[in-house]
Amino acid sequence: MTFDELSILRPDLAFIAHWVRKRTRVLDLACGNGVMLQYLQTDKQCSGYGIEIDDAMIPQCVERGVSVIQRDLETGLSIFRDNTFDTVLCLSALQMMKDVEGVLRDIARVGHEAIVSFPNFGYWPHRIALLRGRMPVSKSLPYEWYDTPNLRCATIRDFEALAVEVGLQVIDCVALDDGKPVDFLPNWRGSLAVFRLRKA
Repeated sequence: MTFDELSILRPDLAFIAHWVRKRTRVLDLACGNGVMLQYLQTDKQCSGYGIEIDDAMIPQCVERGVSVIQRDLETGLSIFRDNTFDTVLCLSALQMMKDVEGVLRDIARVGHEAIVSFPNFGYWPHRIALLRGRMPVSKSLPYEWYDTPNLRCATIRDFEALAVEVGLQVIDCVALDDGKPVDFLPNWRGSLAVFRLRKA
């Protein structure tokens, strides 16, 4: 997979990929169909594993040549020693976790750095929906309140405070909208928050 192919398929992943250094060990949590790891393996010569729980995604990872472990993410990191990976990815999955704080602590334990993304609940259309008395539905939050897999809602500032509390230092924080960085009023105008973190 080339960078151009990844950019067309998932512009958010293409942006995030530039933070992953070449020839490093990567753990991709809730890796889905394995497209990110496939790109990192072919274009950046990275190695590592994906963790995924969805039965339908495992064969797609295997077809892409991605080493995948089928496990529940909240218990999946116990199989790895401290500092096993250079980078741990947790992309658009943290909001589905029951124990967000515990998962973040485990991410900090097994990796030197982490890249975490999640739908920004502070995004202006979400705020407008709430003012109208409705739960937000958008491209980054595509589910109705009654069928959503998302258990947690957070803004950019909420996550930053939690990261510091669990012993992570924010190296970089970018808000994306349609895969493009938002500089002006990011907590209002960014639909996806992306954090690059390391142990404090």
